[in-house]
Amino acid sequence: MKHRATPQTRTESDSQQAPLIQPVVEPFQKFIHAESAAGILLMLSTVTALLWANSPWAEAYASFRRLPVTLGVSDFVLTEPLVLWINDGLMAMFFFVIGLEIKREVLVGELSSLRQAALPLVAAVGGAILPALLYTAFNMGTAGAKGWGIPMATDIAFSLGILSLLGKQVPLALKVFLVALAIADDLGAVLIIAFFYTSKISWVSLELGAGFLLALIGANALGIRHPLVYGILGIGGLWLAFFLSGVHPTIAGVLAAFTIPARTRLSGEEFITRGRALLDKFQKAMEPGGPPLASKTRQNVASRMQEAAAEAGTPLQRLEQALHPWVTAIVLPVFALANAGVTIERDPLATLSHPVALGILAGLIIGKPVGVTVGSWFAIRVGLATMPPGLTWRHILGTGFLAGIGFTMSLFIEGLAFGKTSLDAPAKVGILTASTVAGTLGWLLLKRSRQAKEE
Repeated sequence: MKHRATPQTRTESDSQQAPLIQPVVEPFQKFIHAESAAGILLMLSTVTALLWANSPWAEAYASFRRLPVTLGVSDFVLTEPLVLWINDGLMAMFFFVIGLEIKREVLVGELSSLRQAALPLVAAVGGAILPALLYTAFNMGTAGAKGWGIPMATDIAFSLGILSLLGKQVPLALKVFLVALAIADDLGAVLIIAFFYTSKISWVSLELGAGFLLALIGANALGIRHPLVYGILGIGGLWLAFFLSGVHPTIAGVLAAFTIPARTRLSGEEFITRGRALLDKFQKAMEPGGPPLASKTRQNVASRMQEAAAEAGTPLQRLEQALHPWVTAIVLPVFALANAGVTIERDPLATLSHPVALGILAGLIIGKPVGVTVGSWFAIRVGLATMPPGLTWRHILGTGFLAGIGFTMSLFIEGLAFGKTSLDAPAKVGILTASTVAGTLGWLLLKRSRQAKEE
């Protein structure tokens, strides 16, 4: 005898059916949230840019970068080349997410206490100073000396993407160390950009930006949590003021991130209590055989549950989770596409033998791993930190090589240092070559560490 479905059964079944487009969208969603996604998309964008810039359609690539784009309202409009909007606008979102990550790590992560932060912080300092010194040794007294900050940066997305290729057998402590190291590195890069790669300053615009920053801090102090308020003050005010001031506007992204609220309004126990009470009301409001549309009572309860969930979380975490896929899938790949297209001469070795390229190669391939390892050794030696459980010095050295993947951050600083000069080509070739070599060496070293442990 066949069981006949009741109307309630059909209604619940209908509500549980996935949208027709879900089988198409789901693989892309999983890919974007995978740690390796950023590295793969960056690699594809870089290869595309290189092929495009060295193809018969090279002029189309140049036109793509120069394409004028106008933004604004009424009489107040800004017209700039597309590449500038990408580097100053889209990358501000990337730096905003970096700022959110830094704030989270300082509040509750690996940088929340001196004991926890000592190892990655000292390792980051060593991994920044030595590359800068090696670069300067090749370029002291030349026009290329201005690029000393290029090999100091770490591409956190690419380095974590390479690490993820090693699978789950990589010690969790290694991933934590790399994340903390890269975030500390990014903080250093932000300070370097702010203090050393800033053009002529308009103090009036900067004072206006300071006013918007105070407004953002005030919104946090008043308990305002809606992202629209921070978006208007951060983009319409702080970013625009920094854009006009001469200080690179990506700094505005980091400063705005520091003002985002990071506290919950409901504790875990309060959320559980309220959630159970709302679920009981929701269950009592369920009507057997009712229509697919929720009743007014059920809809009201569901809205209150959403409010409770929002109060149990933090705006900082919600924004970080919401923006991270956009940064991974769009911002960084578009930046790579617009900036990695360097024209390679007939003799690539001649380009790589340029002092700027040699300085970058030495900084990222030698300076980074040695600096990170020596910095870590010093922190442990003087008692500031201890070696994380499950890690060896081979792991630290391998992580140092992964930190030598400058790529996005190095390209960004290179654009600020050299722009449209004759040093642009050797710098970009040096960055791409050094990042590839450092990433490959780091992957091989960590892979052998895993195999040695298995044996």
